[in-house]
Amino acid sequence: MARLKKNTCPEVQARTTTTVAEWLDQQKSQDLLRFITCGSVDDGKSTLIGRLLWESQQVFDDQVSTLQIDSKRHGTQRNDIDFALLVDGLTAEREQGITIDVAYRFFSTPRRKFIVADTPGHEQYTRNMITGASTADVAVLLVNAHHGVMTQTRRHAYLASLVGVRHIILAINKMDLVAYDAQVFDAIRGAFYTLAESLAFESITAIPLSALKGDNITTRSVQTPWYLGPTLMACLETIDAHPPSESKTVFPVQWVNRPNSNFRGFSGTLASGQLTVGNEVRVTASGQTAKITRIVTANGDLAMASVGDAITLVLDREVDASRGDVLARVDQPLEMTDQFEADLVWMADEPGLTGRAYEIKLANQWAGSSLTKLKHRIDVNTQAHESCRQLELNDIAVANLALSKPVVFDTYAQSRTLGGFILVDKYTHATVAAGMIRHNLRRAQNVHRQALSICRQDRERLNGHRGKVIWFTGLSGSGKSTIANALEKELHAQGKRTYILDGDNVRQGLNKDLGFTDADRVENIRRVAEVAKLMMDAGLIVMTAFISPFRAEREMARELIGKDNFIEVFIDTPLGVCEQRDPKGLYKKARNGQLPNMTGISSPYEPPLTPALTLGQVQDGVGGVEKEVKSILNIVDEW
Repeated sequence: MARLKKNTCPEVQARTTTTVAEWLDQQKSQDLLRFITCGSVDDGKSTLIGRLLWESQQVFDDQVSTLQIDSKRHGTQRNDIDFALLVDGLTAEREQGITIDVAYRFFSTPRRKFIVADTPGHEQYTRNMITGASTADVAVLLVNAHHGVMTQTRRHAYLASLVGVRHIILAINKMDLVAYDAQVFDAIRGAFYTLAESLAFESITAIPLSALKGDNITTRSVQTPWYLGPTLMACLETIDAHPPSESKTVFPVQWVNRPNSNFRGFSGTLASGQLTVGNEVRVTASGQTAKITRIVTANGDLAMASVGDAITLVLDREVDASRGDVLARVDQPLEMTDQFEADLVWMADEPGLTGRAYEIKLANQWAGSSLTKLKHRIDVNTQAHESCRQLELNDIAVANLALSKPVVFDTYAQSRTLGGFILVDKYTHATVAAGMIRHNLRRAQNVHRQALSICRQDRERLNGHRGKVIWFTGLSGSGKSTIANALEKELHAQGKRTYILDGDNVRQGLNKDLGFTDADRVENIRRVAEVAKLMMDAGLIVMTAFISPFRAEREMARELIGKDNFIEVFIDTPLGVCEQRDPKGLYKKARNGQLPNMTGISSPYEPPLTPALTLGQVQDGVGGVEKEVKSILNIVDEW
């Protein structure tokens, strides 16, 4: 029988050996606890996990040998073993002596199995802390006894509460640096209890530690005779931290399994509840129902499936369901919405702006989304609510979101599966935010589209032509309004019904409340796109003359209006020529520092990647644009 040989280095007493079969039997019968270590930078998180692995006899001989070599090469403890190197495996982490990525480690004791996530303490890696905390039952929040409660301590405590962690082990580490002073321990514990009063923790256990020296990790330290509580390992082994099971059955479809014409099943992982053969289930989006005839797994059929089971459901009739649909028991219906309020943690360097289009992933569902209102940002130090116009990296805020279609949802407090989501940049596909749904916005259920007798096709038939949107974009002074005006004259002469939405004109009325910040520019284009769509529905040929500097908003307009109705025309006049013209004197003001956020000077312009038409430098005056107008008319006729 193969044997697992535990560490036997001279620094510790000889370890016992266990057969593989004995070890596997022990693992199957044990409870599993997921926890994270978090806190400010250099509070000793990696060292603590390394010490836990060491003390629980989870380090093997080959790892010991490597650790001894690495400690001499990268360690921070001179000739002693640096336990942090058991966790910090990235080259950059060892060179800088910090944690960057989330490191997961698995270990067990005779009483419990553990999955621990070592999360980084640096503010710039807060997004990684959220990743680790999202699946944790307990947070071991470290505080450096020498420094006390720091800003990042407060941030991580707030985030842990936000993502649903209800049990905190306050590990006041490096007590050896303060001579194991009980007064220091009491002061830090009191300060943390004060900040945690408004957070949703069910239990807080404070423990004085020295991860480096091993004090109060697995055995009570003689250095802290004044401390009568549990050791860290005893607390982890006995804490009852598992969240209550979710009452409703939630089965997100991950894949339609159809290996041949005789078999069709819906594969996925049961997120909550139970399913048994004979249960009647509903496809939440379509409302179709069917009964379960088989529950198929890789190891054979089941009579009943429980939370976490990877299964394939075979139904007694054909239903319209695909990846992203959510199945639920008929007697436990789920809700749908396309607007809700949520807590957001912004995780991107690019700012989060109201009106900008993102993709949302909730369970296996994808939809277009946008922030419709930033209600407030939260100061992690004071937990005060602050007004904001945009979100910066690591901001925590409450916002309203609108989706392009209804999705199955629940509040995060009721269901992490249907209440937690991410926002994804549509172009880079980077995750820009993590969110937790607070509640549905009932206005979404109270507003219904009114059926009208006269439709767009009727208006186009009366006008004698189709409605279109010709979207001119380019720098200020490039000639957008000049060409739009000349084009409208030609279309009007042909008997076409037209209208120009010009940037300056719109800002004198509809958008007079908006400035020129990035957030205001996004909202400016969103409103214009909505108006242009309404005018197109009226059967008009609409021309918009706006700088519209950001690709994301132009793409949003294209999707809203419809790509078959949207003609993007890029006026590619060089910046130098636009500055020479400077018809409104804006460039001169910008160069003198009198006009912030000037596109092309202090604010970026993102040229279109695939416009329908690109026009070069446009001549001054209406009389010099006949060629450009003819080019546009040819495009309009083709479309």
